Amino acid sequence: MKITSIAFGEGKSIPDKFSKYGANRIPPLHIEGIPRQARSLALIMDDPDAPNGTFTHWLVANIAPETTDIEENTEPSGIVQGINDYGKNSYGGPKPPSGTHRYFFKFYALDTVLELAEGFSRVELERQINKHCIESGTLMAMYTHSGD
Repeated sequence: MKITSIAFGEGKSIPDKFSKYGANRIPPLHIEGIPRQARSLALIMDDPDAPNGTFTHWLVANIAPETTDIEENTEPSGIVQGINDYGKNSYGGPKPPSGTHRYFFKFYALDTVLELAEGFSRVELERQINKHCIESGTLMAMYTHSGD
C-alpha cells in the first residue's frame, strides 16, 4: 500500500496547522493499493523520537476498506478510536518539546473488522494487527518545533 498526503511529502515537513502548536487539524491522507480481500483498515500515527520513547498520536480501527482518502480535519465514518498518549480518543498532532521529530502514519489492511471498543489501547490494536494484517504502508514526515 502507498500512503501520501497533498499537505506534505515523504520525509518533508508537516505544516503547523496539523500540529498541537497550530490548529491540530487532521492532515489529508491518501491510500493506494488496498488489497481487495481487506475487510477494514487500521492506522497508527506515532513519533519514535519523543524523549520518553515512542509517543502515540492517533489510533484508528475499522476504517472502511473502500476508503482511499481521509479529508483534512475529517474522521472517516464508522471508525473506532483508541486512546492516544495525550489521553484522548482522537487525533493529536505533533508537539515535540524541541528539535525535529519524525512522524509515521502507518496503515494496515486487515482481513477482518475488529471488535474493539472506543478507547482501546495501542497494545490491543497491535495484537489484532499482528493476527490480521494482510498488507501495510507508511508515510513518514517531519515536524520541527521552533520554540516559543
